[in-house]
Amino acid sequence: MTERHLFGTDGVRGVANEVLTPEIAYDLARAAGEGHDGHVVVGRDTRRSGPMLSAAVMAGLNSVGVDTIDLGIIPVGAVSRLVRDSGATYGVMVSASHNPAADNGIKFFGANGTKLSDADEAAIEARYYEGAPWHRSVGAKVGIQTVMADSVDRYIDKIVQPVEYSMRGLEFVVDTANGAAFLAAPTLFERVGATVEVINADPDGMNINRGCGATHPEILSEDSQGRVGLSFDGDADRLIAVDEDGVVADGDVIMAIFAQWMKERGRLKNDTVVATVMSNLGFRKAMEHLGITVIETAVGDRYVLEAMRTSRAVVGGEQSGHVLLEDRATGDGLRTALRLMEVMASTGKELRELRTVMQAYPQVLENVVVKDRAYEDNAAIAASIAEAERALAGRGRLLVRPSGTEPLVRVMVEAPSAAEAADVAGTVAQTVKAELA
Repeated sequence: MTERHLFGTDGVRGVANEVLTPEIAYDLARAAGEGHDGHVVVGRDTRRSGPMLSAAVMAGLNSVGVDTIDLGIIPVGAVSRLVRDSGATYGVMVSASHNPAADNGIKFFGANGTKLSDADEAAIEARYYEGAPWHRSVGAKVGIQTVMADSVDRYIDKIVQPVEYSMRGLEFVVDTANGAAFLAAPTLFERVGATVEVINADPDGMNINRGCGATHPEILSEDSQGRVGLSFDGDADRLIAVDEDGVVADGDVIMAIFAQWMKERGRLKNDTVVATVMSNLGFRKAMEHLGITVIETAVGDRYVLEAMRTSRAVVGGEQSGHVLLEDRATGDGLRTALRLMEVMASTGKELRELRTVMQAYPQVLENVVVKDRAYEDNAAIAASIAEAERALAGRGRLLVRPSGTEPLVRVMVEAPSAAEAADVAGTVAQTVKAELA
């Protein structure tokens, strides 16, 4: 990491031990911990590099006098929850979410369980680059490490408390992506009485997200056999569902179901939901039909969270399956799954009926690998975008944006037909490739 920008849209990420090294993890942790006391909770997913990097994070914090509590393998939503419940100064999740197994990442959470603000991350990054001299605690002031052996049970106890409906009689297929939910998800669904078949729950350190999980919902489409499928990603902050017919219900569909259900019960605060610029045009039209205001943000659940707090919204999220609910903390795929189960149990409706609340416009996403993500001042790209927007005016939309975590420019098009969306997206993507690849 030679550029002076560690944090992307979702923490610090890179190939473990090549880009994201133990040395970086150690220094990043002491930059975050310096000047603080108390304790920090640290969780991880199932990647082979997880123990190496979480050990480096805990050592860095201990070196500046901060105690650490090892939560072990646990969903990222549990880290957010246990930060609050244990009175921690920070929470840290060592995970690269949906990325391949060779990657890893470090996410920081504040004392309130939310991801750190841009300003807080910038402060940590500035201290990291400032480097020596570092504060070094000695003797009895060195931080200590302990283990929270019952971390999964504590987390599950919390998220099942507000559940108002019995799940008995509901059947699901659950794909844990060989990731952070492989222990917690079966325990949770057993606790609430649902009947589940769990797949991809045999992690070996290198099979996380490999052809499974929320990035590959087609696996559940094939295996659901008339049951609802629930699919998580590597750190379990996302949920993608599959209905009884094998049709995928993404984050937009899930948010639309929640928004309608809560509005009907008078629980949708200010009749408002928060979504990102990537949410489907069909979602926006469904919300308009229901009399619900949509606040639009940049991509990233931290931006959704900020808008939810400002507007006091109780439903927000991303098409990718990050959904935030009443506590306005962070995406938690298991809690999202519980809410979806609640809607089904309380209404007596199958998911294939609930999902009809919205009809998605055909959407095509082209990811262009680039050397430089700064496309905004490129005249050829600007002209291609302008031409596409004229062609789609009033009938669809175009979104071009750089990835916050990978060397990509993403070109997304929605149009009345899949063929038109693909044609427009391909044309713009080809221009981006010619100019920046």
